[in-house]
Parts: sequence; structure tokens; C-alpha cells
Amino acid sequence: MLIFLSVVTTGWALIHFYLDRRLLRPWAAQRSVRARRIARSMLWIGFLLGPLAMVATRWGGLPTAVLWFALVHMGALWLVFTLLLMRDLGLGVLRLTEKFRGREPDPERRRFLTNATGAGALSVGGLLTSWGLYEALAPPELVEVDVPIAGLSPALDGYLIAQISDIHIGPTIKRGFLAAVVARVNALEPDMIAVTGDLVDGSVASLRDDTAPLGDLRARDGAYFCTGNHEYYSGAEEWLEEVARLGLVPLVNEHRLVTRDGFRLLVAGCTDYSAARMMPEHASDPKGAKEGAPEHDVSVLLAHQPKSIHAAAEAGYTLQLSGHTHGGQFFPVNLFVGLAHPFSIGLGKQDDTWIYVNRGTGYWGPPNRAGVPSEITLLRLVRA
Repeated sequence: MLIFLSVVTTGWALIHFYLDRRLLRPWAAQRSVRARRIARSMLWIGFLLGPLAMVATRWGGLPTAVLWFALVHMGALWLVFTLLLMRDLGLGVLRLTEKFRGREPDPERRRFLTNATGAGALSVGGLLTSWGLYEALAPPELVEVDVPIAGLSPALDGYLIAQISDIHIGPTIKRGFLAAVVARVNALEPDMIAVTGDLVDGSVASLRDDTAPLGDLRARDGAYFCTGNHEYYSGAEEWLEEVARLGLVPLVNEHRLVTRDGFRLLVAGCTDYSAARMMPEHASDPKGAKEGAPEHDVSVLLAHQPKSIHAAAEAGYTLQLSGHTHGGQFFPVNLFVGLAHPFSIGLGKQDDTWIYVNRGTGYWGPPNRAGVPSEITLLRLVRA
């Protein structure tokens, strides 16, 4: 965690240096000394809020209003930084073109373009931040997906699995949000519910009341849970006990057999792909989660990270349900998340194994989901 915070803080500092040089200085050159000092102070106060917000997201310590401001600020500055970087790349191409054509640069024109596009980046960044905040606080979208399975038993045709993932109950996502999600999931009347990790950001002691609505989840064949990486930052063993107390079935590299109306469905769950780094005894094992399983018609693996798909395909699962990526969560990360996770959003297939990646029912960090709304997934098994 300390390494993660160090990397984030270093990156955050570099972003602020860039904003200082490429946005603030051109603007401040034509302002009074007092205006320059105020603007620079605001920028670097914002820098301090970033690491504090990351620490508070895990361990608390900031008033709720200050934390909300810090997290919204982080998302906004990231967007402005991205837009300025795109602007500077464009201006660089323009200058190279002028140099190639033998034209002398016009300092006044350059100053005008820099200030005008800087103001534009601030305006667009503000609009994207407002849109992203609205999307983050809005009820999750319902995404319905048919999963075609060759040779599916008629008894399983139309079987419904409701999936929620990456809710991140914690400093800014509370009981009311989860209660609304649970009510919507129950209204779908699913046969099974899958909760695929990153449920919480915080300890059982601090979040027990906020996670209590999980106890109201209802499905004919039960609700199942697998750990995500954030459970291991928050006390995984305690959360596994709490989730079980609330009536869900935690699957720690293990399986259960569901039998009803003549069909046999194996539901398995593995620990998070990175769990071994924090708890060696929880090393993720999709293959082991299936060992010793009785005969079954369909097998479903709950695996928080899509990277488990290779082991899942080797083990012969029918379907893997994952989350973790948040679909990138907001622009422009959503454009590049596929570089880290080939299966990063929606339905895909590895060999004979289907995988569905939920883009997150909540959010993490900045309350911003610009262009990547949260979701509740309703998967329907159908005959191919």
C-alpha cells in the first residue's frame, strides 16, 4: 500500500508541475503578483489534498465534505491535465509544420493560442467533471446479456444470474446506495446472484452498518461472493466472515453444486488474482476451485480480475464473471484500459469459456464515471 501511495503521490506531483508550467504560468504572466500567488497556492493546496484523500479513503481522518471536495478535485485536475497534454501535442505538431514550411513563429499568436486553449481545457474539464459526477451518483444501469451455450440443458435455458461488482462501500458510498442496489437486484427475480469482489473500502468495524443491506439479497439458488483486491486491503478474513453472516456464500477457491428441476449448475469462486501478495494462503486457484466437483451441466466461476480467464479456460469453465476494471471508469482511462486487460468490459470468449466483465456497480476514488456509467448485470443463459 505504501508503494502504491508513493507512486500515486509522485505522479500527482508531476501532474501539478505540468499544470503550473503549462496552464498557470502563461495565465499568470499577465496578472498581478497577488493573483499569481493566490492561483499558485490553490494549485498546491490541491496537490496536498490528493494524497490525503487516498489515505482517508482507506483509513478515514478527513471530514466528509473535505474528502468529497478532494476526490472531485482529483478527477477534475486529471481531466484538465489530459486535455492540456492533448493540446500541447497538437501545438507541437503545429510548430513543426510551421518550421518545415519556413515560417517564423508569431509570439503573440502563440500566446493567444496557449491561453485560449488553456481556458478551453478548464471549461471542458469542468463539464466532464460535472457529467462524471452525475453519472457516478446516478442509479446503475441495468445491462441485460444473453450468454449462448452449446448443448445447454433445456432446464437451464433462460437461467438468470444477477451480477454486481466493485461497489466500493466506504467513505463516499454508503448504506443508502447499497440498499437501492439490493432492491433493484431483488426486483429482477434472478435464479442466482454473483458479487464479484471489491465490495468495500474499510474495515468491518467501520462499515458493518453500511453493508447490512446485503443481508436482504434474495435469489432462488442463493447469493455468492468472491474476494477482490480491495478486500485484502480491508481485512479479507473478517469480511469473509461478515459476508457469510449476512447470508451470502463466500467462495474461497471452492465450489457449490446447485440442483433444481433436473439441472446441475456448478458455481465456483476463486480469490483475487493478486491475493497471494497479501495472503499467501489465499493464492488464487481457479483450477483448484473446481477440483472434486460432481458431474454438472454448466460451470460458472466468480473471479474478480479478468486475468483469471486463462486458468479458467484451461479448467474448462463455461462462464467466468469478473469486474475490477471499472471499464476504465472515466475518460480517457476507458480508452486505454484494454492495454492492461484484454477482457476489460462486456462479453468475450477465451477458447470455449465465456467471460463477462462488469464495469462496476459503484466507483473508486474520484466520483467520476464520465462516459462509463456503472451497471447491474442480468445474464441469461440461452441455448446456442
